[in-house]
Amino acid sequence: MDFPEAELATKIRAKYLRALEDERFELLPAQTYIKGFLRTYAEYLGLDGQLYVDEYNSRFVAGEESEFRPRRSTARPPRRNRRFETNVVLVSLAAIAVVTVVVIAAWDWAGSSSPKAAPGTKTTAPSTTVSRKQAKPPLLLITALRGATHITALNGGASGAVRYEGTLEKGSRPLAINGKRLWVQIDTPENLRLEVEGHVAHVPGHAPRVIIVTPLGWQQAS
Repeated sequence: MDFPEAELATKIRAKYLRALEDERFELLPAQTYIKGFLRTYAEYLGLDGQLYVDEYNSRFVAGEESEFRPRRSTARPPRRNRRFETNVVLVSLAAIAVVTVVVIAAWDWAGSSSPKAAPGTKTTAPSTTVSRKQAKPPLLLITALRGATHITALNGGASGAVRYEGTLEKGSRPLAINGKRLWVQIDTPENLRLEVEGHVAHVPGHAPRVIIVTPLGWQQAS
């Protein structure tokens, strides 16, 4: 295949694809873009993108930055049979229903067995205080709507401590990240829904994006 075809499919400029092929990483932007380009280009070619990112980290990334990044297995999780997953869900729902019935029955039995007040005796209901304060939403809540997307979140800026680095799969539990200022790289923004302190934030584009997230919203990283 030629570079124009690969450029159209990956949304990565042809000159950057040539630089990846020749391992001339000095011609590419920052390290974060290099890793995103490596993963996207490798997966387009039918290869394991994380394997190439790990190889790049071991050869070209040294110092404290590599110490912050958790090591992850390059093996892809095996695809489970959908029918088995459906059965597991049904069994779990049935178990929840049984537990609910048992709890309600126990509650009713405890209420019926409690001693009743004698006629003419005044009873005082225990005072309860209900907190009206609701939990504050996280600074950034990421939900995978489709596909798989690799996300890197750093505290403060591009040289900050790693808050999260991994791949968010469709159907997985939403990722909540707290902080005052986050530097976030997203490989495929169109696969995600982002919420900043409970408000939906639309991040357009199909190529890797690097954004800065604060309580006021998000903006493109310089």
